[in-house]
Amino acid sequence: MSERQDVTVREEALSERNRQIPTVAPLVDIVENENEILLFADMPGVDKNNISINIDNGRLALSGVREVKPVGAVIWEEFADVEYRRTFSVPQSIDVAKVNAELKEGVLLLHLPKAESAKPRQIEIKVG
Repeated sequence: MSERQDVTVREEALSERNRQIPTVAPLVDIVENENEILLFADMPGVDKNNISINIDNGRLALSGVREVKPVGAVIWEEFADVEYRRTFSVPQSIDVAKVNAELKEGVLLLHLPKAESAKPRQIEIKVG
């Protein structure tokens, strides 16, 4: 067996053992304003159908799977399938029924609107 064939055989054996999808935490920015909390999660290559968002009992769980389907014979592979997963605590003042999400250019934008009771309000002073 030549050295080239030996390396190929070893790489194939290694790749067969490592077929489990690695899990990584996506990079996230969180911004708060008067009306909502905005969460930006970097999930490049993830299709919207492969994203799961769950809010339950003050916990926000995000997950998304990027699946890479190569076209042709793979000669070298560093960009592979990956699962993005992250969990956060969210305030109980979030109006869960109005939460919405957008996916644009690999960035998931999650709008977490505040309930009316949690928004700041101006108190009127009455003259007596």
